[in-house]
Amino acid sequence: MHCAACVETIQQAISDVNNAAEIKIDLDSGIAQVGGNPDIDLIISAIEMSGYSASKIDQAKSINQIDKKDNAWRALIPLFIILSYIFIGSILLNRVSLNLSNFMMGYMGLFFIVFSLFKFIDYRNFPSAFSKYDPLARNLPIYGWAYPFFELCLGINFLLQQYVLLSLVLTVLLLGITTYGVLIKLRDKQPAECACIGTALKLPLTKATLIENFIMIAMAGWMLVTILN
Repeated sequence: MHCAACVETIQQAISDVNNAAEIKIDLDSGIAQVGGNPDIDLIISAIEMSGYSASKIDQAKSINQIDKKDNAWRALIPLFIILSYIFIGSILLNRVSLNLSNFMMGYMGLFFIVFSLFKFIDYRNFPSAFSKYDPLARNLPIYGWAYPFFELCLGINFLLQQYVLLSLVLTVLLLGITTYGVLIKLRDKQPAECACIGTALKLPLTKATLIENFIMIAMAGWMLVTILN
């Protein structure tokens, strides 16, 4: 299963052979839970006829996998809180002359400074965790050690609005490399620790990391276009 349409197709296939069953389908784990006392072989056959593969797993395993996914999202709560504070701080920084460009500049500045701070808290272990998904850090270890300093410098530049063009280009480049690595990890469903706010807080690598990076890349890209036009 890859999308909501897949879920709908499978749900319909199950309903066709067991309309009274309570059906719960989890897209991320690929697990369908059917309530009541269903004919599993008949349901598997119906799913396969709709163009998908299916097999039976025991209930304990399915619950365990779904619980793991729920726990992974709960583990991201600190990240969401940090991003919320950065968002509010960006507004407060520019409360006198608030506009989109100033807000983005403040957001990126606070983002990089705060995130670099968390990386420095457990600086010794950051490069190893970062290299698990960042292709440049994996092939050039010194880059992993230098990355928090890059973030700190970018944050200062954005807050002081100095070397803005260079900082925007570096933001797109550095986060673009990391985002590519995250995409590969998620595509291959390889578990990894997200080192975006260092390793002191144990965060799983999830789609939230992608969203966070895409937002920053989009901001930097938009500002680059604005400056160059």
